[in-house]
Amino acid sequence: MSSQLSVGTEVIITPRTSQHKVAAEQEVSLTEDAQVRRKLELRTVPKETVPVTETNAVEESRITADVSPVQKNLCDGPVVVPTGIYVLDRTLGGGLPLNSMVYFSADPRSMSEVFFYEFTQSRKTYYFTTGRRPKYVRRDIMNQNLDPSNVIFVDIYSEYYFTSMGDMVDNLGNGHIDSKIIEYAEYNLRTILNNSKGEEVNIIFDNFSFFMNLNVNPGLLKRLINLLYETTKEANSITFLYSLKGSHDEKSENEILNASDVIFDVDVERHPDKIMSKLSIPKIRGMAPKTDVIKFNVSEGINIDTSKDIA
Repeated sequence: MSSQLSVGTEVIITPRTSQHKVAAEQEVSLTEDAQVRRKLELRTVPKETVPVTETNAVEESRITADVSPVQKNLCDGPVVVPTGIYVLDRTLGGGLPLNSMVYFSADPRSMSEVFFYEFTQSRKTYYFTTGRRPKYVRRDIMNQNLDPSNVIFVDIYSEYYFTSMGDMVDNLGNGHIDSKIIEYAEYNLRTILNNSKGEEVNIIFDNFSFFMNLNVNPGLLKRLINLLYETTKEANSITFLYSLKGSHDEKSENEILNASDVIFDVDVERHPDKIMSKLSIPKIRGMAPKTDVIKFNVSEGINIDTSKDIA
């Protein structure tokens, strides 16, 4: 079930035992705007056509007889779908493999969240917010001249930082509350899986460092990661886990790096006359990783520098 904030932000509402949730829904209903939805056609990747000859027709018949449907799909390679950033897709050879869990590790100074704003333009997106209210994220998306109407927010931030009476509190280090917020995220992931019904979607966690810093048994975090991975594979999804460099334990991060299908790594370099952000993609399961470093800056979206350095 979903609701609409007064600013037009669609937010998933999940069961909560407090009376505050009921009161909040009543208050929101008095000021909510008309819901705006934009249906995006599912993007498919056309196969290359090969002229039919007697030789390759016989070969195709032999392959069809010998290889099961699943094996044949594997032989064809992964289905690649666009990210929403044209120049990045061109660099990657069309985009990213569908059903990929992407670990996006970035220097907080790089403004890398703008990547995720652009990613929302490619398909329906479930956007988990942990550091801000959804309405502020929505405003930032619009400030980049992007359309937020295809984004459904999951408001982890408000669920964690506000009491049943609507007061902001400090729950940091509270093991019981930390365990409950993981259960809340897991509930929403299961809901997304049940509701996606084969539709291509994005799942974005902005940011996932929030979960990595919770005071919980490591097994709970591992369970969440496993559920994220399984949801990504079972749904037609690309999942992005935004991580802030230097903000959590390296051992926990290494486990996620190992599980992830794709790794994006962003660094910021300071030069005498400018600051330069660089993206590297050292891991892409199903495709050859990119050895070149991609330079970019943020100005009304992500601007990728396609020039080549001359030694």
